[in-house]
Amino acid sequence: MGVSLSDQALTHRSARGANNERLEFLGDAVVGLVVAELLYERFPKLDEGALTRMRAHLVCERGLAEVARALRLGERLQLGPGEQKSGGHRRDSILADALEALAAARYFESGWEACRGEVRGWFEPVLGGLRSDDFGKDAKTRLQEWLQARALSLPEYVLVDASGPEHAREFLVHCRVAARGLQTEARGGSRKLAEARAADAMITQLQAEERKANPA
Repeated sequence: MGVSLSDQALTHRSARGANNERLEFLGDAVVGLVVAELLYERFPKLDEGALTRMRAHLVCERGLAEVARALRLGERLQLGPGEQKSGGHRRDSILADALEALAAARYFESGWEACRGEVRGWFEPVLGGLRSDDFGKDAKTRLQEWLQARALSLPEYVLVDASGPEHAREFLVHCRVAARGLQTEARGGSRKLAEARAADAMITQLQAEERKANPA
């Protein structure tokens, strides 16, 4: 009996046999479409910019990994010996790719409507914790206001690296919140974009820690 697509979706390239890389390629589009549909329905008053920021927040690597953890995908991943030893089942990038690959597998195995319903079920709990007001503003402003509301010092942005040719520069930025001992990093085609992405990652991390400290 051959390996099912769902099993392949949870097989990292470090393991033997067919892996999830091609499924992840298609799953990225599947997840993006379903999440866009959910947001369009749930927030009818938000403009395109806010919806785009909200979608980016949900389908970024960290956001996808959190959904994968809620589904306990890490326990089902097939990894090579090296990744097993290094804790690959906990790594955001591996979890995010597996979630997208699983969406594609469900599409092939069950058809669009069944796949759509399942993926909606993955993300609907997350949508309940989103505040539309937060996404009407850029990430750096939202992070600053979040910290100020808790009487915490403002974040520090540090340009770590700028590489590549002049027409295709890539900037690496660290965002630090000293009061919480946290740091995120992000890359972008401009320093401004890299800072915005690092700020967005920091907001996600701070909110996750706050939820853990104050569970409902």
